[in-house]
Amino acid sequence: MTNSDDNGVERVPEKQVLVAGVGNAWLQDDGFGGEVVRRLEAEGAESGVTVLDFGTSGLDLAYEVMRGYDAMVLVDATRQGDDPGTLYVMEPEQSEFAPSIEDGEAIDPHHMDPQTVLRFVNATGGWPGKVVVIGCEPGEVDEPGMGLTPPVARAVPGAIELIRKTVAELKTDAAYQTS
Repeated sequence: MTNSDDNGVERVPEKQVLVAGVGNAWLQDDGFGGEVVRRLEAEGAESGVTVLDFGTSGLDLAYEVMRGYDAMVLVDATRQGDDPGTLYVMEPEQSEFAPSIEDGEAIDPHHMDPQTVLRFVNATGGWPGKVVVIGCEPGEVDEPGMGLTPPVARAVPGAIELIRKTVAELKTDAAYQTS
């Protein structure tokens, strides 16, 4: 969709990107996503970028995604097997998530981890054009406690830099071209 300005020059609508932090701040490193987006938000988001901390509210995240973003950057702690504080950039494909929710199948709105959120969004037709996950290998997520462990806390500035780079790419048309 294009619009014209007063001089007849076509304007292409700006890409809309959601940066969503998820995780439980009461479980130490599981609060990584929230900590990153709080700092990112404090630095100020550029035009066309919405930065929100969803905590453990996966259903709210699913509804927000369905507003029609061009892309979503999901920020979360994720166990991949490396040392705590290791950062990951993952690009899940829509085809990785079931295209429907079977009749009678229950999705618990109080236990919607990022995979369940993406499955729900896919099933309801709200999948953004592109999804990127910025993840961090957690150290401690099983014991209650506030605050990130030192290796994960040290990863926060690097995650912010990765998000800024990823958002800059997602604001270009090239990010949505298939090869």
